Amino acid sequence: MNLKLTLLAVSVASAFSLMTQAQAATDPETLAKAIAKQEAEIALLKQQLATLATEQKQQQQNNTDVAKQVEQVSHHVAKADDRFSRFSFASYGTANYTSDEYFDNVQDTTGERRNRTDLERIVTEFGYQFTDHWSMEVEIEYEHGGTGTALEYDGFDEFGEFESEVEAGGEVLVEKAEIRYRPSQAFGVKFGNIHLPMGLTSILHKPNQYLTVQRHKSEAAMMPAVWNENGIGVYGEIADFHYQAQVVSGLNSEYFRTYDWVASGHQKRFEHVNTDDLAFAGRLDYGNFKTGSAVGVAYYFGNTSGNRHKSNKLDDDGALRIVSVAGAFVEGPWILRGQYLYGTLDNADAITQANKTTPGLRPGNFAQLGSESQSFFVEAGVKLDEWFDLPMTVFANIDYSNPLMDVETGTATKRYENTWSSVGINYFPIPEIVIKAEGGLHQVAVASIPDTEFFALGVGYQFSL
Repeated sequence: MNLKLTLLAVSVASAFSLMTQAQAATDPETLAKAIAKQEAEIALLKQQLATLATEQKQQQQNNTDVAKQVEQVSHHVAKADDRFSRFSFASYGTANYTSDEYFDNVQDTTGERRNRTDLERIVTEFGYQFTDHWSMEVEIEYEHGGTGTALEYDGFDEFGEFESEVEAGGEVLVEKAEIRYRPSQAFGVKFGNIHLPMGLTSILHKPNQYLTVQRHKSEAAMMPAVWNENGIGVYGEIADFHYQAQVVSGLNSEYFRTYDWVASGHQKRFEHVNTDDLAFAGRLDYGNFKTGSAVGVAYYFGNTSGNRHKSNKLDDDGALRIVSVAGAFVEGPWILRGQYLYGTLDNADAITQANKTTPGLRPGNFAQLGSESQSFFVEAGVKLDEWFDLPMTVFANIDYSNPLMDVETGTATKRYENTWSSVGINYFPIPEIVIKAEGGLHQVAVASIPDTEFFALGVGYQFSL
């Protein structure tokens, strides 16, 4: 349209010029020359206008191509942003200094004070949300600096033996590798290497989620802390109720110990996990332990004899049952948490006797094995920033464990009945970092063992992207 207007304007101007020249000169020859000149100029203008129209059309095509390219790039960028937004990363870790009195053996009644430092753990967590319903999470833990030894059972040896190999095993651990399908808030399925819902440590294991410098000793003296197994589970949230139910690989009774009951039976030390005996774990909570106040119960049941490497050493079932009752009140500046664990083990004497005669195991570690075990802890804290400009929490804590609450025959020794009482502080210079100090008293329920004092300092961090 613009080109036509331009051409019309040129034509009008030319006609006007001719009229003017015609008035000025009526000579036919002069008039003819003027007309010829104007026609030549008009022809040139038409050619220029045609060229301009072609260029304008090409420019419009170029603009269209550029717009398409910009749209494609924007689409790829948006797609890349969407993929990146589906990826998550988190990490936490702790480093500690401890001063404790140690005893050389169970007969020793004179402790020796030792000061130790420990890069206790560094944990990395990777997650990816495939779709709205499908996701995965992998958690890798580096303990005590990250080197480790894996324990392998060599069944081809003449008598069968346990061999230790230094490799990426013992203390660089995959603590979780699970795939989740959750179509709704009320129901989900997860499978792979999953956390068992046994014990508060499996729920509150980051350094800002417990008050003591180290995780609660009472739980670790009875069962695996932050317990993970291969299996499948269902979970969900209905109103304020949270539930979990799992079928997982069980424990191996070859490594049950006097001092920590069934905790050492966790098969993470082996390259392959025996699953001849499966186990069931379930939990029901009202409220949310991670975000505030809650109460909950958990139950574990599984046989432990079928997972032994030397299965011919024991014909009896080693059925294991553990019950957990826990509660938390977190309101304003007040923090109060507690847990009680009780467990029973069938045929504890038969397991002890079988372990004493298994090649490659140390008979001295199996003086007694409890048929019943119990432990509890209570921690209470007050956040001072409620009244002062001080991001600090003061706390008191008590841990108790007795892996030999009862035995099938004889009298249970009190040597492993322990109580730890302490007070301390948590200081948060920034929300992602906590600095802890704790001092207390360690008591053994044996009159000849003196009470000892302990002190600990720790620093921890946690963040998520």
